[in-house]
Amino acid sequence: MDASEKWRVVLIDDEEDIRDVLTLALTDAGFEVASAHDGKTGLELCRDFSPQIVITDIRMPGMSGLQVLEHLKDSRPETEVIVATAFGEMDVAIRALQLDASDFITKPISDQALQMALKRARERYSARQQLADYTRLLEQENVETTQELLTAIAFQRGLIDSSMDGIIGCDGTKKVVTFNRAMEKMLGYSRFEVLGRMDLADFFPPGGADEALAAMSGKSHGGPGRLFMFETRLLAAGGQTIPAQVSATPIVEQGEAEGLVLFLRDLRDIRRLERDMADQARILHQDKMMSLGRLAASVVHEINNPLSGILNYARLMRKIILRGPLSPGHLEKFRGYLDLIESETDRCSQIVSGLLAFSRRSQPEFTEVDIEDLISRSVALSRHKLEMSNIELDLTMNSSPPKVSGDRNQLQQCLINLIFNAIDAMPRGGRLGLSATLDGPRKEVVITVRDTGSGIADADLPHIFEPFFTTKREGYGVGLGLSTVFGIIEHHNGRVEVESRPGQGSVFTIHLPASGGSH
Repeated sequence: MDASEKWRVVLIDDEEDIRDVLTLALTDAGFEVASAHDGKTGLELCRDFSPQIVITDIRMPGMSGLQVLEHLKDSRPETEVIVATAFGEMDVAIRALQLDASDFITKPISDQALQMALKRARERYSARQQLADYTRLLEQENVETTQELLTAIAFQRGLIDSSMDGIIGCDGTKKVVTFNRAMEKMLGYSRFEVLGRMDLADFFPPGGADEALAAMSGKSHGGPGRLFMFETRLLAAGGQTIPAQVSATPIVEQGEAEGLVLFLRDLRDIRRLERDMADQARILHQDKMMSLGRLAASVVHEINNPLSGILNYARLMRKIILRGPLSPGHLEKFRGYLDLIESETDRCSQIVSGLLAFSRRSQPEFTEVDIEDLISRSVALSRHKLEMSNIELDLTMNSSPPKVSGDRNQLQQCLINLIFNAIDAMPRGGRLGLSATLDGPRKEVVITVRDTGSGIADADLPHIFEPFFTTKREGYGVGLGLSTVFGIIEHHNGRVEVESRPGQGSVFTIHLPASGGSH
């Protein structure tokens, strides 16, 4: 790439405000930026704009970010792709890296994370361009002078050594003749120990090299004679095994295979991310269990009164029956008592069923979710907590908002988190507003949670959706609630916004695409 040429970035995100903010940040950093609101438009823009780097959101209507990545790696493999994911979507981030994304960044996107990802993407792009330039140089077959040959060899060595991926070159007997710095760092061998002294099989556990070569001759990893993104394990100098992704191709001269070159990617970071993903699943469940503990304490009081009423009416009826035959007046009273027992029992059953459903640990399952029912269930579990905290509830449902596609349990977790946060913000009581409306032009269902509490400090507001950020006293929260809300709503192709001023309360707004519509 010419040093005078500007780096071009295509930004793909379905949220206009995010596109505006990132475009401004990228332009200020010296990039030439073009943006698109969906994957299909973004791919068309890439054909015309020819960017070196693409930044794409994962969750978009229509074509997802992973589909954009796959299309780009098929049509423009030299393009570096950075994917943006929500907290709790490590499985998606890992899949993106496996598809050769240069990096991933989590939302909300910090300027530092963005700049680091762009730096790595530029380095990878430059290294690939150098390799392509060198390949073109060899293809010209006009290296006629000794000086040109020496220059080409020096360029080759420098290029191989500067590669971010490990490179091993073998001759026809599988003896190692090329071993770059990245391989030295990955496996702990020096080139002096390796070159001309070790075979390819020495870097694999027993049978590992044969397995990779067998895969190279099959069809499942790039086709016969080519190995692409084959996952295996390497054997390091200290005896430990390292997960790695291997791509390989033979070196052919006059129709005969005279050697082999392998490109190896260390997967330890990806495996660490996989462990983090499992940890995040536990963290998300931990957040739910913390909410469940608070709900359970409230529900105990919520069902105590109806149970006491049921017990008292049952005892009263028993005493009357033991006195002798029932009079017509007693029968009429019994009908009323039984109606009350039935309604109170049903009320207790609904509360307990709601609590059990909320506590259940299950895989996300997207179905049609009725917003009125979702809010009613959340209010039923939180009502006693609101009453005990001296908080008045204003519930507004405007003309039956349409259903949304989502996981009912996760959406209820979001709503209960926001209700509990509002309760915490009003320690001396106040008013909680809960409403659901339809934004017709955007085809969005809008859920609003409004409190009259202490508000959020201006310095804290940009960080409230970050994992483990909390303004509560030690022992009163670990900073997972709002990051959980953010991640779940992002996963539902929605967004969550907040408005707050110290001393004037806060308003949290959830936007979700209505079923059958896009935003």
